[in-house]
Amino acid sequence: MAQSYRAFVVEQAGEEVKTGVVERPLDQLAEGEVTIRVAYSSVNYKDGLATLAKGGVVRRYPLVPGIDLAGTVTHSRDPRFREGDQVLVTGYDLGVAHDGGFAEFARVPVSWAVKLPRGLSPREAMAYGTAGFTAALAIRRLEDNGLKPAGGPILVTGASGGVGSLALAMLAKLGYTVAASTGKTGEHDYLKKLGANQILSRDEVSAEGRPLGQPMWAGAIDQVGGTTLAWVLSTMAYRGLVAATGLTGGAKLPTTVLPFILRGVSLLGVDSVMCPMTERIEIWQRLAGPLKPARLGDLIAHETTLEDLPKVLASILKGGVRGRTIVKIG
Repeated sequence: MAQSYRAFVVEQAGEEVKTGVVERPLDQLAEGEVTIRVAYSSVNYKDGLATLAKGGVVRRYPLVPGIDLAGTVTHSRDPRFREGDQVLVTGYDLGVAHDGGFAEFARVPVSWAVKLPRGLSPREAMAYGTAGFTAALAIRRLEDNGLKPAGGPILVTGASGGVGSLALAMLAKLGYTVAASTGKTGEHDYLKKLGANQILSRDEVSAEGRPLGQPMWAGAIDQVGGTTLAWVLSTMAYRGLVAATGLTGGAKLPTTVLPFILRGVSLLGVDSVMCPMTERIEIWQRLAGPLKPARLGDLIAHETTLEDLPKVLASILKGGVRGRTIVKIG
């Protein structure tokens, strides 16, 4: 086994944050029972925030970001995992307060690790990553509350991003009629290939309107928040269901109680970070099977390297990344 490993590290430098790929001795690995040779990680909006001095994400420096990883166990102090097991880790404190996936090796608490489901490769697991897990969790929340394909059209906002792309592809595979909203006119063909039946502009879904607009949607997955989520709530059909997964458009929600008390609309929160392990395993099993899009590995995802991470992280903060970016490490 190697005695050192390469890692992309963020460090505090006065009022600024600096980043770079460094060589570290293995004895600098974080605490935990399971040591993993990382094969792939992925890039999320949260990882971009980790590079900002006031990003509100990182809780200690220096830190290896990367809130997702997939790879092979090289050592385990817990009988639940053995050398050679393929595993994935998403959520918890990974890449936030505990060194994450942007490194050749990682060590994590045993309670965070999930054995890679049959039918899913490490690369495919990271094509999903936190974004895909969040999308699948949102679909589960909607279906647990009664959503069915026959109930009417579903809206996905921010559809060209990671959560949006995967939610769109999964819903289409399950037989839903899906509308997609995006601010990128050049991505319409991409969204149609993922299964969008209708495409709306960002302006259409973020315009301030009446507290109750024309009822259009049986359900929605929103990763934008702000005025977009307010518009979505106002246009839900009777007893419509909205899963809120993000806040790229703002944390405030300028709406009224009218959609809730006059149309019986339900707003469902989606948190993937602390999802209980039993449910987490069930969702990953579903991602390896009935939810798995046909074009997961090529149309939705593309690869980058540790060295190219700075420009990808800067781009995702500006909304310039389509779909998913996988970081090839091993």
